[in-house]
Amino acid sequence: MKTKNISKDYSRYLLKRKLYKIMILAMQFSLLAILIGAWEILAQTKVIDTFITSCPSRIFRKIVELFSASTIWNDMFVTLYEAVVAFIISTLGGTLLAIILWWNQTIRRVLEPYIIVLNSLPKVALGPIIILIVGVNTKAIVTMAILIMIVLSTINMLNAFCAIDDNKILLLKSMGANKFQILFRLVLPHSLPDFISLLKINVGLTWVGTIMGEYLVSYAGLGYQILLASQVFNIDMVMACTFLLCVLACVMYLIVAWIEKIVVGKYKK
Repeated sequence: MKTKNISKDYSRYLLKRKLYKIMILAMQFSLLAILIGAWEILAQTKVIDTFITSCPSRIFRKIVELFSASTIWNDMFVTLYEAVVAFIISTLGGTLLAIILWWNQTIRRVLEPYIIVLNSLPKVALGPIIILIVGVNTKAIVTMAILIMIVLSTINMLNAFCAIDDNKILLLKSMGANKFQILFRLVLPHSLPDFISLLKINVGLTWVGTIMGEYLVSYAGLGYQILLASQVFNIDMVMACTFLLCVLACVMYLIVAWIEKIVVGKYKK
């Protein structure tokens, strides 16, 4: 009888959690609908100037026009390719650098001030140098995005590695574990939540870096289209491309969230 009561209570708890999640989603979509609706009403009643802000209906028509003409697919692919390449290189490269710095304390102490300076340096200022080194091509855009992310990735993962309890490391050493075993059996597994957080941070930064790179040098991509449209005050095009960027970023975030669900599930087990 007691087991049945526990089972019923647990079922009620799961139902409440499910209903709460549904309520949150409903509120999120409702808020979005209200904002879009208010924007459209203000535009139609001439309260706001559509030359400056455009409006949802015009943006929607522009998106339909772009897809109907099949002119936007290549730009979306180019921007997505640049973002994904920069995201992977920055995340894995930053993690690898963090491992090297954690492994050798001397190297960490020597390079620490340089890493801090690089992190605070405005990356846009390096644009002309990047173009001179790698040329006017996709590599320059990817390099710009990598520079924005890799230092932050290194710092975040290094902090996660250094936050591991020293007593646990001493325990493994007392049991005869070498540094490789400490890294792969303790440091990396315990840093998985921080790595997932880094993925989420880089999802946002990779689009910032990619669009900044396309502003500097590009012949295709959503950032290139936004730059061209802004020069002739085509606000509908600017907002349409911005919306498509948001969609791509959202898809990328959902993939990271899916990875988090799998990794956290295995981590808990």
